[in-house]
Amino acid sequence: MNILHVCANPKPTEESVSKQLAAAFFGKIIELMPNVELVNVDLYDEKPPYYTYDLYKRAWYPILKENHKPTKAEEASINYASQQADKFNSADVLVLTMPMWNFTVPAIMKAWMDQVLCPGLTFNISPEEGIKPLHKVRSIVLLVASGGVYKEEDERDALTRQVRAAFGFIGISDIEIVWADGQNPLFNMDHEQRKEIALEAAAEIAEDIAELEAVAAE
Repeated sequence: MNILHVCANPKPTEESVSKQLAAAFFGKIIELMPNVELVNVDLYDEKPPYYTYDLYKRAWYPILKENHKPTKAEEASINYASQQADKFNSADVLVLTMPMWNFTVPAIMKAWMDQVLCPGLTFNISPEEGIKPLHKVRSIVLLVASGGVYKEEDERDALTRQVRAAFGFIGISDIEIVWADGQNPLFNMDHEQRKEIALEAAAEIAEDIAELEAVAAE
């Protein structure tokens, strides 16, 4: 099994609850599946560029305009997207690690999504066939930490809506969420207990994935 891990947190692990969730998840995965293929993308090391007009033309004009010939600038604009799409398309499971910032995904994660969710790279689109995925990602594990406390289907939560809508567009609907909320110690005296519950949940999801993989291999 191949797992792509994309992390959008600039903090060191000892200061980052979302990275601690990732450590719990991958520690259990590697324990149960020592041969798992793991690709890590730290977005603060592999920074995505913002979406540009050249990238828009390179991605969409071949679909919208007959006989469009990309310019050199347009071809150059798709380099990062192509590299990341190759990693994405090779994965069976996508793990996204991030904090909630201002009620949604960090801007650097949104920029990565804008690059990867690109026609001709991770999906094809046509009036005849609609959306046709070019990837094999079957599920997403979302590892999130937030200062505030959020109830299920909280109207303030734009983060999980963003992820579900964006990846659902290319056919990925199976999303497991581990959320360590209430991590602001100024307002939540039980933040450590909340973190421990989330760490246990991260390990349990890793166990579930390993079990499903073992069943599939039989």
